[in-house]
Amino acid sequence: MSTITVKEEPVQITELAFNNINFKIGRLDNKLLYKMYDFALVGDDYTKTSANSLVCLATQSSVERLDSMAQVAVKWDGPISLAVFVVGNEEFTILQYYVTYLRLCFINIRNNVTFHIAVPRGHEPDPESTKMIDMHKGFNCQQPEQTLRRLLKTRSIETMRWRVRNNYPQNHMRNFARKGCQTKFVFLTDVDIVPSDNIVPLLNLFLRNEYCTNRCAYVIPTFEIDFRVKFPSSKKELLRLYRKGLARPFHEKVFIYNQYATNFSRWFSNTETEETVHISHNVTNFEFLYEPFFVAVDDAPAHDERFMGYGFTRNSQVYEMYVAGFSFFVLSPIFTCHWGLQQKKSRPVWREQQNNLNRKRFETFKNEIFARYKISPSRKIK
Repeated sequence: MSTITVKEEPVQITELAFNNINFKIGRLDNKLLYKMYDFALVGDDYTKTSANSLVCLATQSSVERLDSMAQVAVKWDGPISLAVFVVGNEEFTILQYYVTYLRLCFINIRNNVTFHIAVPRGHEPDPESTKMIDMHKGFNCQQPEQTLRRLLKTRSIETMRWRVRNNYPQNHMRNFARKGCQTKFVFLTDVDIVPSDNIVPLLNLFLRNEYCTNRCAYVIPTFEIDFRVKFPSSKKELLRLYRKGLARPFHEKVFIYNQYATNFSRWFSNTETEETVHISHNVTNFEFLYEPFFVAVDDAPAHDERFMGYGFTRNSQVYEMYVAGFSFFVLSPIFTCHWGLQQKKSRPVWREQQNNLNRKRFETFKNEIFARYKISPSRKIK
């Protein structure tokens, strides 16, 4: 995994991030389950970068997956709105140390990333109780993953048990992140989805001249890549990895419908210029459970927050967009990647349990959106 660092020597942390948050005053969600703290830490150039860009990357994470930001922020040289979920003092302390480390080591994170914090109500951190973590050897800017693992070891068994018992509020966090963007368009992703090279200026040029002005979503194809390879520098290089079995469409083996309607064969067969972003093709075979990562004006429907944990969290929103009459266009040559070729047998049992619970919730959700949009029979999908 390639990264660009500010310093090669270990950095010493003397002052922690997020020093001025008053956790007694936060914005509550609709069900009074979580407190939200908008713009808890603003990137040094976030305002300027947002003003100069048409598109912002919105993403969300728990503390244990924040190491992905080291590579994401290098690839995405533009504004990033990041919502982070933390539980109590221990995870907030880890967040303070790790974000301070990231900002010291990675200039794009210091300049472009704005952090928002969400906490479960009743588990608000107390900054005055923050305990110093003994990191006497300093922090190695070349090792973001190992650094985070060291910090995560300071969590107690009680915190880990809370995590197991309570579902991660994915859709709360997605809504939180996208509303932190200050641009016309939002590219909403998961934190471990890494964009291709030079994607921000390419997207800005395309969006400046985009022809669809009403209910449009621009799909950016997503792939899994083998840990043994280098991140593909171009669509041509990605195709080479794909032919060797070292890259494949995201979730192809664990849940093919996740990205199937993108039509990857047609995308690869599009051999137009790699110099500019263009529409490869329209999504004409929309399928239920389709959940692409896409760029859209931030007037798309919100993610329904009744879906907690895993299952039906992203595809419920995409399905509502389809019902509401959105059109989906697949862009080329840009793409995103997720590290690792996933296997179904590696999925934990609890993920399927959460998925089954959300499947029941979806039936109610589906009937509601049919009524809301006065859906015609032609838009219904089994």
